[in-house]
Amino acid sequence: MAEEQATQQDMAEFERSRQQLFNVSSQKQQMQFQSTTMEKAIGVLEKTKEKKAYKAVGNILILSDVSDMEKELKEQKETIDLRVKSMQKQEDIIVQKLNKLKSKIEGSGAKAEAETEQPTKSNKKNSKQ
Repeated sequence: MAEEQATQQDMAEFERSRQQLFNVSSQKQQMQFQSTTMEKAIGVLEKTKEKKAYKAVGNILILSDVSDMEKELKEQKETIDLRVKSMQKQEDIIVQKLNKLKSKIEGSGAKAEAETEQPTKSNKKNSKQ
């Protein structure tokens, strides 16, 4: 009975961890997209011969120095890339946890199956008669 309850708790923990993995993976994917977008913008700024360009700040466009914008984007991209690495580490930890829980749950399930498949002493006596 206690083992069955532990297995149910493990299964609930597995489901929570699976949802957490989904959330972290989604956030990481969004960050990777932002990083790629910034990388493209930096490339455009590096190639332009213009000294000034417009950047969006909220709902307005502001004229700014290209070199300042490039520096700002590179800093933002660096921050996002660090967050992506952090999320990758979180993802790896959650996957390890899921694998351990899966093994534990499967082990409990196999143990329970083995216990139910073994004939009891009374069944053995009845089968001999």
